[in-house]
Amino acid sequence: MKNKIISLILNLFLSFIFSSQLNASELVWNLAQEGNKIILIRHSLAPGGGDPVGFKLDDCKTQRNLNKAGINQSKKIGKLFKKNKVPVDQILSSQWCRCKDTAKYAFKNYKEFTALNSTFQSPYNKNEGKQLKELYNFVKKWNGNGKNLILITHYSIITAVTNAVPSSGEIVVADKNFKVLGTIQTD
Repeated sequence: MKNKIISLILNLFLSFIFSSQLNASELVWNLAQEGNKIILIRHSLAPGGGDPVGFKLDDCKTQRNLNKAGINQSKKIGKLFKKNKVPVDQILSSQWCRCKDTAKYAFKNYKEFTALNSTFQSPYNKNEGKQLKELYNFVKKWNGNGKNLILITHYSIITAVTNAVPSSGEIVVADKNFKVLGTIQTD
């Protein structure tokens, strides 16, 4: 009898946790459906950290790239946006191949935006102040007309503007002041 009670309590607890996560995710999608949000997406799974020494932005073979799971995660992101009927104004991506590939597999069309480039390692870490200023100015002038601005970038940029620390492929929904309204895991 004691084991049944413990099992029942555990099942109720797990049901509550699972349903609250579903409700939280649903609420975030509802906010995105309203439009006029800044939706930051950390590039999908690309194993490792940073990039190899001497990598080149115009040569994907020299960079850390999406693996098969990252490609599938990117496709899932696109499907989630369609399923939830999220209105999209623009899709902007970092120039890093893993971000461009995330954008390509999720949304097909995107534009590169240097303000979204990684500032994680030298020499690009010296660009952070300039890039953030450019990003803030762009968003300040952006008028979504009821649609959302999608920014596909790196955790270094997302953390700098929101204080959120997203995992690979995580979606961060924010207002125009970069106040986080909610996040959605896609792994």
